[in-house]
Amino acid sequence: MTTTTHQKKSQRIPTLAEPGFQAFWALRLGFAVLPIVFGLDKFAKILTGDWTRYLANGINDLVPGDAETAMHLVGVTEIVAGLAVLVLPRLGAPLVAVWLGGIIVDLLMVGGYGDVALRDFGLMAAALVLTRLAWAYPNGLPRQAPGRGI
Repeated sequence: MTTTTHQKKSQRIPTLAEPGFQAFWALRLGFAVLPIVFGLDKFAKILTGDWTRYLANGINDLVPGDAETAMHLVGVTEIVAGLAVLVLPRLGAPLVAVWLGGIIVDLLMVGGYGDVALRDFGLMAAALVLTRLAWAYPNGLPRQAPGRGI
């Protein structure tokens, strides 16, 4: 493949008709919205009344303040991660994957939440897929397919 051919291929703008591009946007929006909602709920406590029950004592000892303060820090981190996925998915998606890895470790340390840790492992795998898709679709914007709407 010549350099010119390679450049043309890498500059191609995808369309929403492509399954990979559809998957990219579905994961991008999901991993933007969900961390933001969970982060906001660390303050609102609508989804879960007591987020501190998910915090392992060993991790609580490492963070400043009490468990409630730690959960507020977690909430801010989740909001930032969600915004990063929305704006800069190449950075935000691996950040979310690492964050989910930390949650898995924490849940296993707490004990009794193996089912949630397994679910979060699946989410971590999806965040890694989003990371790969973010590199495959660098500009993140579709174009109109010939003869079709977006």
